[in-house]
Parts: sequence; structure tokens; C-alpha cells
Amino acid sequence: MAKVITDRGPNDCKSDRARVRPAILAVFVIALAIAVPTYASFVINATFDSSITGDSNAAAIESSINSAISFYESTLTDPIAVSIQFGEMTSGLGQSTSGFHNVLYSTYLAALLADKASSDDATALSLLPTNATNNPVNGNTTINVKSANLRAVGLAGAPGVAGCGGACDGVIGLNTHITDIGSPGTSGQFSLFATVEHEIDEVLGLGSSLPSTPFTTIFPEDLFRYDATGHRSFTKNSAQAFFSIDATTDLAQFDNQNDGGDFGDWQSNPLPSGVGPKVQDAFASPGAHLTLGISSPEVVALDVIGYDVAIPEPTTMVLLGAGLVAIGILRRPFKTS
Repeated sequence: MAKVITDRGPNDCKSDRARVRPAILAVFVIALAIAVPTYASFVINATFDSSITGDSNAAAIESSINSAISFYESTLTDPIAVSIQFGEMTSGLGQSTSGFHNVLYSTYLAALLADKASSDDATALSLLPTNATNNPVNGNTTINVKSANLRAVGLAGAPGVAGCGGACDGVIGLNTHITDIGSPGTSGQFSLFATVEHEIDEVLGLGSSLPSTPFTTIFPEDLFRYDATGHRSFTKNSAQAFFSIDATTDLAQFDNQNDGGDFGDWQSNPLPSGVGPKVQDAFASPGAHLTLGISSPEVVALDVIGYDVAIPEPTTMVLLGAGLVAIGILRRPFKTS
């Protein structure tokens, strides 16, 4: 059964409510190009509606969106195509609408186990009882999975959102009037690049079914939601909840407190002590130019819910390190005075 869900946390569509805070080399390049492994093709087919194409700064806006898309296409290796339509909006910061399917948990679990590839997969999935009929979070026999996420684990997942000439996996709205790369006259407070990454993560499958719990069941990321004692957590009573793949190491704290933010985003109102801003924060920080990396909790989350992440070969990492050293030696310092 296909349905549509809209993620509308403060980082998504209510940033006006956010508590914002101030917030030689050629040879190396050739060698690196030879050493980088080739992977299966993961593609995001992006379309831009008239609100973007008609913007006088459309070229720069589209370029920033495409740059964010490039991260996923170079990082994920699942041989699927994901369709996303992008447009502008005039309130909040960003918003995503995604199609999802309510499927048997046993079907998704079997596909997820068969898709296991990384060490993080092995760790996270070892805590899921195999051959289970009921999910271990709230005991329901079904689970809600976004269409792109289903296809990533090899299941049928037809896009369920109107747009893109027929159907999309997701539609993303961006308030380019307050992003650093944006429409003429933008206040430039927030990173367009980070906002695009945040919303793409949600179209691909990140997010919680809390607080509304459609079909009275969970989304995949809820499988890795724990309290501070290592027990599964699935409550909307403002208790602390953490994203973890081993029930011990907390990779991020969920925004589990009915503050208007998405329960599947990270706590950022306020930021936990000693924690810096992240792409998936429920409340965006102005001036924070964030980007995802291979070890970001958002990428780890995508990995364990069913996406395959490209891990560079050891030779590549050695060459990359050597190249960074070379760049550090050749670079002239930038002076501000």
C-alpha cells in the first residue's frame, strides 16, 4: 500500500521558529584516478519546477543542488534511479514529501539481511532477530518503507508522489530567500547545500514514524533508536533517544521532544553539550556550512536501512593521504590582514 508522507520539521519548513545560533600533483591526480574503484550506478534524476527555472539566479541554485546530488551518486552504489523534483518556497527553510509503502516486516527484514554488505550493516543487523514476523520496536507485523529505500534492498517500490511528469520518489521545497546561494535579495543565513542534503536524506528513507505513527508502525530508522541504557526507545514523551547501531555507542541524539521538529532529525534545540551542528539537525544553524562525509551519522543511517556505501580501497586512501600532504606543502597560507 503506497502512501505519501511530508517531513515538516523546523529545519524542513519552520526555520522561522528555530533557535538559531551565531554562529609532482598531476602525477598524484592520475594515480588516484587509476586507483579509485568503479561502482554500480546510483542515480538521482532531478527535475526543477518553474519556481526555480524562472528564478534569475536559477543557474547557481541548480548548480548547488546538483553538487549535493553528486555526493550521493559517488557515495551510494545501489543500482537504482531515484526521482526528485525540486522547487522554491517562501516560508521555513526546506521541506520534503516522500512516497512510502506499508509492507510486511518479515519481507523487508529478509531483503535487508540479504543486502548486508558493510561492517556497520553486520553490527546493526546482528541486533535484529532473524526470521522475525514482528518488528522488535513496537511488535507490529508491518513496517513503513519509502519507495527509494525499498528499491535499494531489491524490493518493488513504485514512486508515490505526483510530479516529475508522472511520479516521483520525493518532492523537495527550498526557501531560497534565506539561503547563502539563493534568489536575488536572499538574507543568506542558511546553507542551501546542507538543506538539500537534509531533504534528500529524508526522501531516501531517513525519518521516524513518530509522533503520528502511520499504520501504527515504524519506519526503518526507528529500528536503531535507543535510550541511554541501550534499550529500544519508541516514545513521544520527550525521553532522550539516540541513533545507535550497537545499542551502546550513541552516534546522534534524536529530536524527541515535541518542539515542532521532526522526531527523526537530530536534537539541536539546544544542541547537546559538546556537539556541533549536523546536516540532519531539526533546527538549522545560520552560517553553518555543513556537508556529509562517509562517516557522518546520516550516511551510517542510510547504510544500515539498506543502502550500499562505497568504501574507498586502501590504495586509494594511501594516495589520497599523500595527495593531501602534497597539497599542504604547496599551498600558500591565506592571510586576512
